[in-house]
Amino acid sequence: MSNWTHLFAQAPVHALKEGAALFRRDDPVRSMYLVQSGKVALERPMIDGTALTLHLAKAGMALAEASLFAQTYHCDAVARSDARVACLPRTAFLASLKVMPEAALSLIETHAREVQIQRTRIEILRLRRVSDKVDAWIGIYGEPTKGGWAGVADQIGVSQPALYRELARRRR
Repeated sequence: MSNWTHLFAQAPVHALKEGAALFRRDDPVRSMYLVQSGKVALERPMIDGTALTLHLAKAGMALAEASLFAQTYHCDAVARSDARVACLPRTAFLASLKVMPEAALSLIETHAREVQIQRTRIEILRLRRVSDKVDAWIGIYGEPTKGGWAGVADQIGVSQPALYRELARRRR
């Protein structure tokens, strides 16, 4: 199966500095994006001035693909680190998928896996106790590599200190 990311081989690339916005909420949707390096977050500004992170796209991941059929973006895309993002006009991207069904199937496969990951994360987030969240995460993914626990804390919706307290409790 052809990997859908090859559609971006000749696409222009935008370099973003950390904190820079690729697009803002209510901007018209004109492009499909592929993060080539760095991290770009989809954020929804909240009334209190904070931002709710809806998605964090890393290298090799599509960005704002859920907006592909929308008129405007429902959130902001903000670089969480220096990033490079390939941009392909929406019309060109959709036209390519029509003539390259293997790329379309690859895109569907990629997003089906992401849906599974998000559904799992939602179920873990619904658990109340940190110990239950840790058990669920380890049961699905196994123990993270050295230094990986900080990322686990974010994924399971607990603070790093709360996670480290739970890990210390388990070591005793």
